[in-house]
Amino acid sequence: MTNPVPSIEQLQELGLPAPVSYWPQTWGWGALLGVVVVGLLVLATRKWLRWRRDAYRRQALARLNTLADLRELPELLKRVALSMPLSTEEHQRVPTLSGSDWQAFLQRHAGAPIPDDLSQRLAELAYGNPSPDAQLLAQCKAWVEHHHVAA
Repeated sequence: MTNPVPSIEQLQELGLPAPVSYWPQTWGWGALLGVVVVGLLVLATRKWLRWRRDAYRRQALARLNTLADLRELPELLKRVALSMPLSTEEHQRVPTLSGSDWQAFLQRHAGAPIPDDLSQRLAELAYGNPSPDAQLLAQCKAWVEHHHVAA
């Protein structure tokens, strides 16, 4: 027996499958999509609020990068401390802080360890002839970048 070879004329065109909707077919996918959208909105809102809250930090860092006279450094750090979102009681105490109290404040809000004599070195800047001190400037910049507040 010989198998006849089909010819090309015998081929028939196949019909197209029915269109499939991209929309989810069950309510669970819709609920999941809703939860994801709400979660993304919450995250975006929190990030935007944090960005707005840290505007003082960005301004202080920009000022630190263009600082010409180191005698402005203690005033700049005090302004940063006044701009921080603090409790009312602590916020009222900031302008009068000096010496060991100022050092304790800086230490308490530092994101990383700071030198034990930072407030003393800042006080000496106001009354002495400041020499270019890249280390002091770097320490103050690190404090501004990494200080934390309870929000």
